[in-house]
Amino acid sequence: MVEILKIVGIGAAILIAGFFGGIYYRKLIVGAGINSAEQNAKRIIEDAKKEALTLKKEALTLKKEAITEGKEEIANIKLRTDEDIKRQRFELQRLENRILGKEESIDKKASFIEKKEQIINQREREIDEIKNSLSEILKKELLRLEAIAELTKEEAKAILVKKMEEDARYEAAKEIKKIEAQTKEDADKIAKKIIAQAIQRCAVDHVTETTVSVVNLPNDEMKGRIIGREGRNIRVFENLTGINIIVDDTPEAVILSSFDPVRREIARVTLENLIIDGRIHPARIEEMYDKASKLVNNEIKVEGETAVFDTGIGEINPGLIKVLGRLKYRTSYGQNVLIHSKEVAYVAGIIASELGTNIKKAKRAGLLHDIGKALTHDIEGSHALIGAELAKRLHEDNDICHSIEAHHNEVETETLLDVIVQVADAISGARPGARRETIESYIKRLESLEKIASEFKGIEKAYAIQAGREIRVIVKPDEVDDDMSVVIARDIAKKIEGEMEYPGQIKVTVIRESRAIDYAK
Repeated sequence: MVEILKIVGIGAAILIAGFFGGIYYRKLIVGAGINSAEQNAKRIIEDAKKEALTLKKEALTLKKEAITEGKEEIANIKLRTDEDIKRQRFELQRLENRILGKEESIDKKASFIEKKEQIINQREREIDEIKNSLSEILKKELLRLEAIAELTKEEAKAILVKKMEEDARYEAAKEIKKIEAQTKEDADKIAKKIIAQAIQRCAVDHVTETTVSVVNLPNDEMKGRIIGREGRNIRVFENLTGINIIVDDTPEAVILSSFDPVRREIARVTLENLIIDGRIHPARIEEMYDKASKLVNNEIKVEGETAVFDTGIGEINPGLIKVLGRLKYRTSYGQNVLIHSKEVAYVAGIIASELGTNIKKAKRAGLLHDIGKALTHDIEGSHALIGAELAKRLHEDNDICHSIEAHHNEVETETLLDVIVQVADAISGARPGARRETIESYIKRLESLEKIASEFKGIEKAYAIQAGREIRVIVKPDEVDDDMSVVIARDIAKKIEGEMEYPGQIKVTVIRESRAIDYAK
């Protein structure tokens, strides 16, 4: 135990001695390092002082050089600045001189303008005086001219306006002539083809009827039996039928007169049956009248149905069929209206087929276009408007009703169907031989045509030809030129349309010719 303690004590002593030895050694090492560092620091400081001295010398040298260069640059800048200032002063002086020159020029111009204005004002005053003087002279001259010409200013102005209108119409005539020529060149071929086909394919027979019907008698004794004792039979007959019996010197014939063709037909059938029967007295007249009424009404229905079937327009209101059949006993300028209506239907169908529109509708409108003529004896008004109203009440198509009322221009045309019906109606009525009129009205119409044409200025002669379907006008060549001939033809046509009633259309031909005549002696 003691040994152990000794060992421990020795070890501790060794450790303590080693510890203090280490501290001493370290102190020695540290002291040597400090000495070395101090030496290095002194050396660095000395080096730095030497380098700083060198740099100070260099800096002084550079400073001197910079000052020298700066002085030189300042001298250069000053020199350039002085030159710029001199140049600017010179430029300013030049601009100032120029402005002064401009001001002098402006002053001179202002002075010149003032003088011009004074001259102008003076001249304006002189012009006003001249104008006033001329106005007075003009007034005096106008008064003198009015006195010489015996015309007032307004009358002279009216003459001048009229002359200008004539000149304008003259120029318009030239343009119209060109336009018509161009239009006709394109349209004539198609129009001629359509109308020619329509007329060629619709050549039907026409019956000429008037407001009287002639009933043939087996002998003149029958006239007395028709009259009856004290005129009893004829009185009953006329009261019952509503027509007049004309018993005159015509051998073996009596005449039935009435404007209602249906009543006239019933009376004709009644009288013929009475003549065949031989028993003519009031009771028998009434009996035969009833039979004739039924027979004619049935015939009217059959005729209407036949017309519908022949034209192929399909179903139609029975009321319209009955009214349509009455047209068989109605004539217009000698043309049977039912046959005319069928012809218009055919022509309208052909035109519609050529134009590519509804054929059946065109035929229907054509057949019904004159249906109002069957009622004109009972209803006041135009047959076109009456027919359109009847068709509306019996539920016809609006287009067809409008074409009926528009076919004589009572209303404006609106559709292609209206135009087709108008054209077809004109073709049927205007073709040669379709219609006729009494000799008195015929002569009167020709005289009216020639009178209307002769009323225009520059007309030498006027002749109505072609049964009144053409009026030929010969103008004075020294008063009317070729272009004015066009205007005159148009004006005559317009006046005929406005003042006359006629079937179809009337051609107006204006002829202008110049003749040079001399004699060999």
